[in-house]
Amino acid sequence: MFELFSDIFACRDNALTRVDPRVKLFAALASILATVFSTRVFLPLAFAGISLMAMLSLSIPLRLVFLRLAGPIVIVLVIVILQSFLTPGEPILQLGFLGYHLAATDQGLWSGLLVGSKVIGAVSVVMLLSFVTPAYKIFHSLRWFRIPEAWVEMALLVYRYTFALLDHAADIAAAQKTRLGYSTLPRSLASMGVLAGAVVARSLDQALRTYEAMVLRGYQGGLSLRPLPDMSRNNWRLVMVILPPIVIFYFAQEWWWK
Repeated sequence: MFELFSDIFACRDNALTRVDPRVKLFAALASILATVFSTRVFLPLAFAGISLMAMLSLSIPLRLVFLRLAGPIVIVLVIVILQSFLTPGEPILQLGFLGYHLAATDQGLWSGLLVGSKVIGAVSVVMLLSFVTPAYKIFHSLRWFRIPEAWVEMALLVYRYTFALLDHAADIAAAQKTRLGYSTLPRSLASMGVLAGAVVARSLDQALRTYEAMVLRGYQGGLSLRPLPDMSRNNWRLVMVILPPIVIFYFAQEWWWK
């Protein structure tokens, strides 16, 4: 759990962590936009491969990378299956179940693969960004991009207390296991319901106590963040070096590789 959600790798000293976080945000945003608007699977998969190779070159454990990708991969599988069977087109697989006939189509399969590649590509870019940039630097840089102060403040608080709620959920789950709360399927479902309810109740209580503590410390509706200095010419040059290949790759895929 600690490895999965911590910033320990972002605090290392390497070539990518030393880059200005605003430069990395420019690159990540451009990559995500190109991935989202892509009409073919090549560019999203290319970004996913580049991000994966970059993470491995930084000595990020492969097990940790796949743990973080496990959730998105499950979502991608569900999307591909649903698109395959719900999109009309030329059947490539037919299944019968309780008198119902389901047909997976070629058009649906490719549509699902495109959406799935976008999910994996965008998530991989965000993962790489999180491995080379501490969260507080990302939030700080968002104010430089003129993101509303209330949004950044909310993101800071959500990020901070997500870990407190995870610890609380882990304690409750451990207590339930010692009492055989997950020994059978009915008990498991009941225990999960109790766990979810306890976490929601704790989150509401934590929100109230956090607000009261902030007011006692002088909170008046906004967190004061030190403004970032202007980006240097070298950083702007680096942005100009990174963005054109992304744009060229996108238009090359969309217009030329038909």
